[in-house]
Amino acid sequence: MIRIFIFLLFISINTTAQHLMVFEGKAQGTYYIVKYLSTDTTSLQHPIDSIFASIDHSLSLYQPGSLINRFNAGDRIEMDEHMRAVVEKSLWISKATAGAFDITVKPLVDVWGFGVHRPAVQTVPSADTLKQVLKRVGYKNLRIKNNWLIKKQAGVEIDCDGIAQGYTSDVLAHFLELHNIKNYLVDVGGELCSKGVNQHNKTWTVGIERTDAEQPAVLELKDKAITTSGNYRRFFEQGGVHFAHTIDPVSGQALHSNIVSVTVIAENAMTADGFDNALILMGIEKALKFIQQYGLEVYFIYKDTDGIIKEKFSPGFEKLLAKQM
Repeated sequence: MIRIFIFLLFISINTTAQHLMVFEGKAQGTYYIVKYLSTDTTSLQHPIDSIFASIDHSLSLYQPGSLINRFNAGDRIEMDEHMRAVVEKSLWISKATAGAFDITVKPLVDVWGFGVHRPAVQTVPSADTLKQVLKRVGYKNLRIKNNWLIKKQAGVEIDCDGIAQGYTSDVLAHFLELHNIKNYLVDVGGELCSKGVNQHNKTWTVGIERTDAEQPAVLELKDKAITTSGNYRRFFEQGGVHFAHTIDPVSGQALHSNIVSVTVIAENAMTADGFDNALILMGIEKALKFIQQYGLEVYFIYKDTDGIIKEKFSPGFEKLLAKQM
């Protein structure tokens, strides 16, 4: 199986007035790395960890008593700033993608066995089961009134995991800017956003593992964000079919297409993160046309009809890679 990853390239710290500061840890079920340049060497570890705690209290399905769990158990919730930002962006992306991205997908995620409580053995749900579950799925079943998120139909539940890590990267970036930090790179579980330059006064770079090269290609990430969504980690097989955790909210089906992963570049990490799963569901050719109206760049890794791993870029993505090749 091909290994897909994004990693950061750094060499040494420049001995100038600005120092390269690095903070890292574990949060949201993954890792985080925050790198930035600053003349102030005061540790920001505690406020960074506090940001994660605040977002988890709002959006984590794994934290008892979180706002999202309280909403799922009831019929409405008064949102905090984190939930409001994520829900509003999610509804916008849902409308833009005709429902290919939809945070009300949680009942489908659960019935396919990819939810918080995973069964010992995952199986394909019956057609009747999917039909019943789909009655509780659909972003149009959500309504925002003032600062309240309201269900239009009983049984609707939301899952923001498909956009929350990108949002968290953006929040951390905003936090750094409030501290007058203009050069940084934030990575939350592979969802990255950047600003300015690195310690060598050059644009931050990330490595992209290519399908046809022994060495990864280097991509300049200038004041942009990049995220990756793939079907190579969470999946199960039944009857010779590979069922991945990317679930179509419209049909209710778990994805079993030829797409291995998609990497998306956007103005911010929440946008890239919110669109990446939807682009997989669209398929490569439709996605390449779709992104033109939203200022996105994409890189697909897929299997052809013979099972051979191949890749396809949007023109803008390929140009960014070509600069370093």
